[in-house]
Amino acid sequence: MSEITRRGVVRGALGTLASEQAIRRSASATPKAPGQPGIQLAFMLAPGQRDRQRLAKQMGVNHAIISVSRELSRARREDYSSVLQRIKDEYTDAGLSIAGVESHPVPAEKIKLGLAGRDEEIENYRWAIEALGKAGIPMVCYNFMAGLGWYRTSMKTPGRGGALVSEFDYEVSQRQGLTEWGEVSEERIWSNIEYFLKAIVPVAEKAGIKMALHPDDPPISPLRGIGRILTSAVNYRRVMDMVPSPINGVTYCQANFKAMGEDIEALARQWCREKKIFFVHFRDIEGDKRHFVETFHDNGPTDMARMMKVYHDSGFRGPMRLDHAPTMEGESNEHPGYMVLGRIYAIGYMKGLLDGQRIPYE
Repeated sequence: MSEITRRGVVRGALGTLASEQAIRRSASATPKAPGQPGIQLAFMLAPGQRDRQRLAKQMGVNHAIISVSRELSRARREDYSSVLQRIKDEYTDAGLSIAGVESHPVPAEKIKLGLAGRDEEIENYRWAIEALGKAGIPMVCYNFMAGLGWYRTSMKTPGRGGALVSEFDYEVSQRQGLTEWGEVSEERIWSNIEYFLKAIVPVAEKAGIKMALHPDDPPISPLRGIGRILTSAVNYRRVMDMVPSPINGVTYCQANFKAMGEDIEALARQWCREKKIFFVHFRDIEGDKRHFVETFHDNGPTDMARMMKVYHDSGFRGPMRLDHAPTMEGESNEHPGYMVLGRIYAIGYMKGLLDGQRIPYE
């Protein structure tokens, strides 16, 4: 055997050994000291999605953020607890811990718009919060985007390599005119959220449920005639001061706060110190609140690795999930932002950011 060949064999053996060591290291989450929790890397799922549950586990994700409004809206209040326990058992069987519920656990549009019937919705909400507490599901990510929800003017804008991303253009939205609700003032929305919080926060406190308020997406007001109030850190402070409570806090959707023009690093540090960030949406955009496009998690303007370190160093140990991934080649774009391939890619990228900086996660 020649010297060159022997050298090649040695190099090959060392390369194989290094690869095997790297695979073993990546097979589990970054080591952490006993009793020291890490960031809870989570995946958005719905009850009954057995294939997506298996997919989450295959990616090394152990926590789920779930939607339950469809299930609870079909049940009597008295049955909320049994419905939620059945759902929790489903996820436990899949090896997933439910870190929280996203969107309102029961229908809440009348609450947000201040329409007749809102007290009935609030009563349903009280029952749902109590049932979540009994089931040990610790957090609700809710929003107060009345009438429209999160809103885009295009769901199929070409992104990197032709992947489809969502886009918002304020001028286009202006041309779309008013919604069926007509003009709804910011003052009315402020009144409605105060009415809601005064009714729900005491119940959530007793049940041990964190109420994590999501920002308006996009954070611009009015939008097609409807006032939007979760559009700045100052307005968030007003909400938290409106009904002071340790469970009245924030879903830190970092791209929305970036669109507001906030210093997202400084704000994250401040609210983590105050223990007000209960949940993080990890995503990025190119642009500002008047015009932006979603990006892949690895090609937007935000230093995503730095943001991971900011959350960790500031003491955040709650659930974090990827949000709004592009639709990739071969996918239907039936659910923009929530198809499969882009979310798999994003989870891998997020785990790389965490492992690369030795940031514990679970």
